[in-house]
Amino acid sequence: MSGESHFYLGRRYLLKVREDSKCTPEVKLLRGVLEVNARIISPEKIKSLLFDWYKARAREVIDRRLDEVISQTLWVKEKPPIRLLSMQTQWGSCSPNGQLTLNPHLVKAPRECIDYVLLHELCHIAEHNHSENFYRLMKQVMPHWEKVKERLDGMAYFYLNDV
Repeated sequence: MSGESHFYLGRRYLLKVREDSKCTPEVKLLRGVLEVNARIISPEKIKSLLFDWYKARAREVIDRRLDEVISQTLWVKEKPPIRLLSMQTQWGSCSPNGQLTLNPHLVKAPRECIDYVLLHELCHIAEHNHSENFYRLMKQVMPHWEKVKERLDGMAYFYLNDV
């Protein structure tokens, strides 16, 4: 409801809900306010509109960040396919064929945390487990990954329970 705060790219935004019987239902980020316009206000409708907005932003942001970080992974020959899936306890996973499944709620975290998850999953393309070689690769592509992981883990409850 109006007055709540919601995260996007690591920042907290005030939620403003507006009811307008003539409007097209939409979510906009304007001047530091996450604005939801709906014909009829109900908690379920607002939650649904917000989730759809987050999922669309996640697709854009994750795609852009993947383009940025993939150059650090010399073992990745082409951009892997991405699937977005809400998960309760994971930010991402990598299938044996190299498909990345990412949690759309990740878009609530700062860019550096998004980069960490992407690099973590890209390292699984080379090493499908959490072996010494896997962590060696992580250290190469993000020397301070442990601090970033700690930061993400510290906010996970808020990002996963926001919407």
